[in-house]
Amino acid sequence: MKFIRFSDLCAQGLVKGQRVFIRADLNVPQDDAGQITEDTRIRASIPCIQMALDAGAAVMVTSHLGRPTEGAFKPEDSLAPVAQRLGELMGREVPLKSGWVDGVAVQPGELVLLENCRVNPGEKKNDEALARRMAALCDIFVHDAFGTAHRAEASTYGIAQFAKIACAGPLLAAEMDAISKALANPKRPLVAIVAGSKVSTKLTILKALAGKVDQLIVGGGIANTFMLANGLPIGKSLAERELLDEARAVMAAMKARGAEVPVPTDVVTAKTFSADAAATVKAAAEVADDDMILDIGPQTAKKLAAQLMAAGTIVWNGPVGVFEFDAFEGGTRAIAEAIAASSAFSIAGGGDTLAAIAKYGIEKDVGYISTGGGAFLEVLEGKTLPAFEILQQRADG
Repeated sequence: MKFIRFSDLCAQGLVKGQRVFIRADLNVPQDDAGQITEDTRIRASIPCIQMALDAGAAVMVTSHLGRPTEGAFKPEDSLAPVAQRLGELMGREVPLKSGWVDGVAVQPGELVLLENCRVNPGEKKNDEALARRMAALCDIFVHDAFGTAHRAEASTYGIAQFAKIACAGPLLAAEMDAISKALANPKRPLVAIVAGSKVSTKLTILKALAGKVDQLIVGGGIANTFMLANGLPIGKSLAERELLDEARAVMAAMKARGAEVPVPTDVVTAKTFSADAAATVKAAAEVADDDMILDIGPQTAKKLAAQLMAAGTIVWNGPVGVFEFDAFEGGTRAIAEAIAASSAFSIAGGGDTLAAIAKYGIEKDVGYISTGGGAFLEVLEGKTLPAFEILQQRADG
């Protein structure tokens, strides 16, 4: 994937004295009082901002926050709490500027935060006039918000079209490198884990991966649907019976390539969906009518772990059982530990996946943890993200 890296521009001395506009992802969760409850995204944005300041740039940063109505700014839409937290973390004052589209006063060595970009009329529709006005504010546009890479908006796509230089910040560049390594040029065998409650929400991903991967591990409600498609009983487990043909088509596509979708041979069941439900390990063929499958069984987990240990590349999206309940975490734990121990390059993404990684403390053992939920899923679907597309176009000149 060819694109201009902001780090290269800094190293070449091309940033000094330039006006740099950084599109960051500072969309952090807040409580009812507007206090930030989790600041990972702010911390993650600092290396790019600091890089620009160290290079002697005049630095402008913007982000969206929440779901504001364009042209109707409300106090809860303000990035003021973000400006305060960013200032605390960086040990400096971070002025917040509103009404910035028509001009921003900022000198080399200074940093300003530009108010919520989604309040600007025309932002979400990627209005050309708005994008041109944003581009006129800067000499260099830096996209460093992978979480918005799947959206073609004025502050993510349009500005990149019209800015003198458009490049990828360190966060976005790392995502682009990891995705390219995992999907464009993978070391084989390539194993993908796609799990979740519904086949319908991941169907396009399953179909796209069926043409690329050597093994496609399914889990959760998705695995139940595949078990049913294989003629196995699933009791009262969550499944989508109307998608059995789609599941069979995915299995057939894999089989035609000499690849497989390993269906569980044993499962962990319960009579009710609750943390204190009694867990029973059963052969997959022996699930009773009143059973709910809440995890893969130890035999299946052992087999999948062996496949992961032998993999060259692993893509992980979704836990394989109800790992939040201790009695039904065995499968997800086994997979997490196998990924951590494997020599394969691994890339993981999705909210539940990140929660599992945190629960089992394997952050340092995963090759790359993707921060963009929707963007990560669209990459797995085989889509070219708008941010990647425009940055590649601009790199080609």
